[in-house]
Amino acid sequence: MAHAVEAEGLEREFKGGIKAVDGVDIQVDAGEVYGFLGPNGAGKSTTVRILTTLLRPTGGVARVAGRDVVTDAPGVRRSIGVALQDAAIDPYMTGRELLRLQSVLHGLGRAAGRARSEALLERVDLLEAADRRVGTYSGGMRRRLDLAMALVHEPEVLFLDEPTTGLDPISRMTLWNEVRRLNEDGTTVFLTTQYLEEADQLAGRVSIIDDGRIVAEGRPAELKAQVGDPTMNLTLCDPREADDATRALSALGEPVVSGDRRISMRVPRGASALPDVVRALDGAGVTPESLDISQPTLDDVFMAKTGRHLDDQEVEADGAAEATDAAASATT
Repeated sequence: MAHAVEAEGLEREFKGGIKAVDGVDIQVDAGEVYGFLGPNGAGKSTTVRILTTLLRPTGGVARVAGRDVVTDAPGVRRSIGVALQDAAIDPYMTGRELLRLQSVLHGLGRAAGRARSEALLERVDLLEAADRRVGTYSGGMRRRLDLAMALVHEPEVLFLDEPTTGLDPISRMTLWNEVRRLNEDGTTVFLTTQYLEEADQLAGRVSIIDDGRIVAEGRPAELKAQVGDPTMNLTLCDPREADDATRALSALGEPVVSGDRRISMRVPRGASALPDVVRALDGAGVTPESLDISQPTLDDVFMAKTGRHLDDQEVEADGAAEATDAAASATT
């Protein structure tokens, strides 16, 4: 298999001519964590539904685990695990019951299914809650159970659709650690997220989608390096020292004053430039209140490519199309 996930010219058009996915190309290597990053309504969930055979494309081709998502949908389903953001879990069943049911659905024998269920409950730290009804679980516990259910049949490719949305910081970190463990075990992870830090922390490569199209792809560090150099941020104790600080720093770069106490300056050498900055300020008799280096972010990449920030959460074609065509999605 050349790629664990690949798409060429992938499209999905909904009623009214709304094109939620517009010519998407994707190549995910086996064994990597691939981040699919974008704001709400960008086309992330529609793309995942196509790749997981829940929605037919209206154009292009896609293969997962070497199988075509249209002509060999059953083969794709046998090869993947899926944990969708809006997954429905029966609140009246226990975690153990749901995992054993999932084992039966995947064709595992009774003994094998029981052993697999216990192993997964332990892996996601739900053994103590295994016999409680799922309706009593917290959001983080439900997400971990959903992840365990997606792993019952040991899939080649795991799709996680915004797995930490709405979770508290501790639950988010727990899920991040589990994703890392899965990847270390050789599982390919296709992760969709709107969280910059999540993509930065977990993904070896990311693609950024906006308005149904890929606007950037690469390793997070490479994408951020394309945007520009790190920035030094200086806050002065005394605003009257701004002119002296600017003159002192002009030998090292192009300082920019914002407000009456803040000065910023691009520093290609990053943190290694700080000693020179401190010496220059000290020589000018300038006392900083704070001094730090900020690196370009994936939001800076998004801004450079689209002219707006990734945090601008406007529900566009993806959300509207999926809401109006939910019934059609299940049958087309």
